[in-house]
Amino acid sequence: MRKVLKLVAMVSAGAAVGLPASAQAPELAVLGTLDKGAWTVRVRPDGPTMRLCVRTGQEFIQLRHRQLNCGRFVVEDEPGEVTVQYTCRGHGYGRTSIRREGNRLVQLRSQGTEDGQPFSIDAEGRYVGAC
Repeated sequence: MRKVLKLVAMVSAGAAVGLPASAQAPELAVLGTLDKGAWTVRVRPDGPTMRLCVRTGQEFIQLRHRQLNCGRFVVEDEPGEVTVQYTCRGHGYGRTSIRREGNRLVQLRSQGTEDGQPFSIDAEGRYVGAC
């Protein structure tokens, strides 16, 4: 019992002094720097183009599971790039990397499964104006 109480005290003390950013709520700072509004996402090399209304930048994370409420884990949150892994119970999962080239241009890579089928996306997102 003493070991358990000691462990709880150590964890509490660690929380008081602060934990690494990856253990705290994700900021996803890169996405906050993107211009808000309408964006086109063109899948390379000759894939379809989709249009997104971007409010937070997080709309780029789940390109293949857009309407689902999925659990997310931030793998990397650097000044110019973010990588997020997500799981959508019963529908699959994905891992998306978003690299910012400017406020109006991003490079996207995403792969995972959707309803049992694998997918891999290499795309470019460009700001095109208001939603």
